[in-house]
Amino acid sequence: MFNGLIREMAKVKSFANNKLRVISKYTPQIGDSIAINGVCLTVTKVFSDGFEVELSPETQKIIPLENYKPPKLVHIEPALRFGDRIDGHLIQGHVDAIGEILEIKKNQNSYDVIIKTKPEIMKYIAPKGSIAIDGVSLTVNEVFSDRFRLTIIPHTFENTLFKYYKVHQKVNIETDMFARYIYHMLKKSPNDINEKILAWW
Repeated sequence: MFNGLIREMAKVKSFANNKLRVISKYTPQIGDSIAINGVCLTVTKVFSDGFEVELSPETQKIIPLENYKPPKLVHIEPALRFGDRIDGHLIQGHVDAIGEILEIKKNQNSYDVIIKTKPEIMKYIAPKGSIAIDGVSLTVNEVFSDRFRLTIIPHTFENTLFKYYKVHQKVNIETDMFARYIYHMLKKSPNDINEKILAWW
C-alpha cells in the first residue's frame, strides 16, 4: 500500500528481459514492495547505485513501456509501514488505465492539467475525489465523459515528473480504490446494498 507521496525521481539504467533497473538514492531490501510510476513491483536485486525489479507480461500490457526506457526518470515510492502518516490517499499500485495529457496550463499559483482516458473508468472518477497519476496522489477538479481536470500546486509540479511532461505524454492512472469497491458491490447486488443502507438509517 502507498500514499502517493514521491520519495525521489530515479533514473532508469536499463530495461531488458522483463527486468527494470534504476539508479536510486533509496536502498530497499530484496522482496520489498516499491511503486515505480505508481506500479507496485517487487525488488529482486539490490546494487550499490540502485535496485532491480521484474515486470510481468500482465503489467507490461497495461503501462506505457516507453516511459521506462533509459535514461527516463521515474517516480519512486516505498510501501507504507504500519504507523506511517497518510498525507495523500491510499493507493494499491494497481494501474486501471493509461491516460494522455491533453493540456497543461499555468495559472496564477497552480497548473491545470487535463488528462484523457478510457470512458469505462470514468465512473470511478469523481469531482474532488482522489486519483493517482504515475503514482502521485492528486485531487480531481472536473470530470467529463472521457477526461478530467487536475489542479496541481507549484510544489507538487516542481518536485515530480509533471515539470517534464508535455502534451500527449502517456501516464499511469489508478482510480480511488474505494470507488472501485463500492461500484463493484452495488453492481453485483444493488438490492442487498440498498436494503442494508435503509436498515442502517
